[in-house]
Amino acid sequence: MTTVLDGRLGVALEQFKSERVYKTLNHLEGPQASRVVMEGRGEVIILSSNNYLGLSNEPEVVAAGKAALDRFGAGTASVRFICGTFTIHRDLERACARLVGTPAAMSFVSCWNANEALPATVLTANDVVLSDRLNHASIIDGIRLAKSITKCQTGVFEHADLKDLDSKLADARDREVKMVITDGVFSMEGAIADLPGLLEVCHKHGAILVVDDSHATGVLGENGRGTAEHHGVFGEIPIMTSTLGKALGGAAGGFVAGSNELVDYLTQRARPQLFTNALPCTVAGSALAAIEFLEAHPERVATLRDNSAYFRERLRILGFEPLPGATPIIPVILGETAAAMQMSELLLQNGVFVTGFGYPVVPKGQARVRCQISAGHSREDLDQALDAFAKVGKSLGLI
Repeated sequence: MTTVLDGRLGVALEQFKSERVYKTLNHLEGPQASRVVMEGRGEVIILSSNNYLGLSNEPEVVAAGKAALDRFGAGTASVRFICGTFTIHRDLERACARLVGTPAAMSFVSCWNANEALPATVLTANDVVLSDRLNHASIIDGIRLAKSITKCQTGVFEHADLKDLDSKLADARDREVKMVITDGVFSMEGAIADLPGLLEVCHKHGAILVVDDSHATGVLGENGRGTAEHHGVFGEIPIMTSTLGKALGGAAGGFVAGSNELVDYLTQRARPQLFTNALPCTVAGSALAAIEFLEAHPERVATLRDNSAYFRERLRILGFEPLPGATPIIPVILGETAAAMQMSELLLQNGVFVTGFGYPVVPKGQARVRCQISAGHSREDLDQALDAFAKVGKSLGLI
């Protein structure tokens, strides 16, 4: 039986198709890697993955997940304080804290849950939280939830605008706790937040800086410790959130890292961990192994940096204009959503899987294909992808 809701959704879906913004899922027949076998497509080069260090199928990481499965079983069976916390979670959280330079950390089933938990748990009606305008949707929704639950004051400062942040913090001088949240790396642009500048403004007003480093953990800094290491302020960020689902093996999970008091309070009151099962032990085991692998092999970060610079420069030589930057996120702006979707499809037909993004993920008129480079890519992979970009770009009159 078709309901009124189904009918309305069906009309909207048909409109997506007519506007050429309808998304199609592509099914992979093997593990995430630089090249994968895609159902109905054969082997393709992946340029749309967060597998920045190539650890999703690293033998040591996979073996650790299997070992945790054998030791701890398939499921956690309940929430941590009810049926017990597995030692693998404690070991993982210690490693997360060590990686980002804080005294303690708490894991969640995703960084979305971590960003949802933090402001809604620790803020009150006497506080204010300010968010960079281009922050990830999980931060935006986490702040909306905090406003709804705690009635805290909320606000947005213009992207990377320290003067605007300074002004808004000055206006909030009566607030007991002033929290400022920013992405470390903004996922659609690859832009890196000015953490030294943000810290200076926050110190001036007695505010607490929170950095979501999901696209920087394992990526930036000499040892892959993130945006803070990149800027030379490692250990100075009061609160960090990040993911285990990108450079650190790419399975799932996230964490909040900060003071012992913060993590203890989240243990007592954070609803996203009080009312749902913990991260599966097999994922905790593989994520822990990924962190230990990164600590032992910082050369992976150097390879990632070299691959990213090579691909960005070769795109420029071909005649494209990728956004400048120092991260493995390399967007090529095309304008309208339909153009990004068309280029994405043509690249896939030429053996390169790179996703097109349009409104509402990015602003209208700023649709793009977003290339994401991995340390797992060989120069052969990158050169073959560049050949496809040249062919498709010429066919569409872009170069």
